[in-house]
Formats: sequence, C-alpha cells, structure tokens
Amino acid sequence: MLRRRMGYSDPSSGKDILGNRSLCFIFICAFGLVTLLQQILYGKNYIKRKIRRHGYPTSFHKSLCLSARVKTSDLFERWRNLQVCKWDLSIYIYCMMSLSRCCNAPSFLFTTKRNTPAGSKLRYEVDTSGILPITTEVFKMLPDDMPYSKSQYKKCAVIGNGGIIKNSKCGKEIDSADFVFRCNIPPINEKYSADVGTKTDLVTINPSIITERFQKLEKWRRPFYEVLQNYENSSVVLPAFYNVRNTDVSFRVKYMLDDFDSQRGVFFFHPQYLLNVQRFWAVQGVRAKRLSSGLMLVTAALEMCEEVHLYGFWAFPMNPSGIFITHHYYDNVKPRPGFHAMPHEIFNFIHMHTRGIINVHTGQCT
Repeated sequence: MLRRRMGYSDPSSGKDILGNRSLCFIFICAFGLVTLLQQILYGKNYIKRKIRRHGYPTSFHKSLCLSARVKTSDLFERWRNLQVCKWDLSIYIYCMMSLSRCCNAPSFLFTTKRNTPAGSKLRYEVDTSGILPITTEVFKMLPDDMPYSKSQYKKCAVIGNGGIIKNSKCGKEIDSADFVFRCNIPPINEKYSADVGTKTDLVTINPSIITERFQKLEKWRRPFYEVLQNYENSSVVLPAFYNVRNTDVSFRVKYMLDDFDSQRGVFFFHPQYLLNVQRFWAVQGVRAKRLSSGLMLVTAALEMCEEVHLYGFWAFPMNPSGIFITHHYYDNVKPRPGFHAMPHEIFNFIHMHTRGIINVHTGQCT
C-alpha cells in the first residue's frame, strides 16, 4: 500500500468524508472479519448456535456470513479476501490525528531531558504511588531529545514473534524496510533469518528477560552483551519506569553497555506515554493487565512511519490455511495466562488492516 501526502478536511467539519459506497464496503469487510474471528475463537459450531438463538440470517446477511455448513478452507479464504479491501485515506488520517492527540510518540515515546527536566519527579506507570526523583545521575542517562520525528520513515516493519512467520520467507522483504522494530531480543540468526530477516533499528527488552536469563546482570554481563551484538547497531528500549522493580535492572543495561564502550542507544519508555497508549487501546476493547510489547511498537510506528507492515502477529493455534502452528517461531512456550489480551490485539490489527491503517502479513512473501 502506498500512501501519498495530500490535503484533507477536518473530520469534525460535518462533511460526509467517506461516502455511502466506502462505508458499505468497510462494513462488508468488517462483518467478514468479525465472522472469521468468531469462528476461530469459538469453533465450528458457533454459527449453528447463533442461528438457533436468533433465527436464520436475512438474505443480505446470508451472503456475508458463513453458512452453517462452512468448510475450514472457506473460513480462511475469507481472511485472504479481506486483504483486497480498498483503503480509505481519510480513515488513516483520522486515526493518526487521534494518536497524535492521545499519545504523541514523536515527543513522549522515550523519557528525554527535554520532556523530563533535571530536578523533576517521574511517576511510575503502575506503581502510581511511587515517584522517581530525576537526579543528576538519572538525568545523564537520558537522551537530549527524541531521536525520531513524525512520519520520518516511509516504510516500517514491526516484527512479532508469532509462529505465523515461520517458513514465510519474508526475511528479504523485512530487511528492505526503512525502519525495523523487534520485540524482546528474539533470535535472528541464520536458522531464522530467511523468515524474519536480520535488520533491526529498535528492539525492546523486557526486564524479566534480564532477570530470568541473565541473573539481573549481577554476575557475568558478557553473555548479555554478546546477545545484543546480534542486532548490530540497533537501539534498545526498556520499560524502566513501569514499576520500581524494573528501574534498577533497566539502568544496569545502560551501565553495562557504557562499561563495554558501546555506542548503542539505550532508551526508556516514558511512563505517561505507555499510560496514554493503554487508555487509547482500552477504548478499542483491548483490556489487559499489560499491553504486549508488539502493540506498543505498532502504536509508535503509526506515528513515526507512513506505511506500517506487521509480520509475525497472530494469536491463534492455526494459520489462515488451517495448519497448526507453534506459539513463537522459535519455540512453543505459551505466555502467562491473563497477562496480555493477545486475541483482542490481533483482532484490532486485522480490523485496522481492513481499513487501510496498517498491513498485516500472514502468508508467504514473494
């Protein structure tokens, strides 16, 4: 999808921006999407139950819904057909305006010297009663300003770790993007690079990874340093101010890289930005104890990039071809139940895909 910069009217001006045909087409795409995900989530008897409860659909709905005798192949064919929906630029513009008002990643994605002056106090994202004084030592660790600006990049790729990307051969396509985001230092060695690529510009690190795999960096630090070397000169970002416990571990990453004379950028999510993102997605129906790192990166990418392409994002046990897949492309370890709301996140991604806001890739790349 190619987006062009062009003038537009204020969506609140009262004009009919979309037009009846566009609205009808979006409705058809969205209805097919809802039916698809309900079938995946609730099983093949879902529509039979719905028919028994509410009566048979009208002739118009009958043409859009899956029939009671739907085949699995027909079900996933609907997802493939949704990918040919015509994009509407006005919806994309309105989404960008909403994100800018709510979150403003170009100014507040990271904690910087500009948005967090020395001597100020920073309130934690979750431990709201906890406050971190921005001392001279903390202030020195912060970048002067945000390293990224609004719509700075033409094409961005956000790489999830889902098993859907395995055997996709999307590595070259991913590496051709102007900016590549990755989540939680996943493996990108030769075993996986054909599918996931190797280019990385920004990678998140969950402090729990440092705690569980690298003993909080209290002992040997070189193994962690060597893992980061796989990402060449990419920057890293950590949720240091999610809670008090995360701060010390996240700061050790900065100290460790300084000790190795690394020029790698180390950033910390701004807690108010993450709170605003959480509220934004709660309105869209994503209510969880914690948003996934992938959703945080997608939200930021929407403001930083003209085109946002998603790879490796899928929360279901089988792919659109009906083939069972592993949870991650590198293992089948399931996440802690109840922490993230992955199906709801994926549902929103696909819904945004049907409206032309992002591109969700679930098949093989050519």
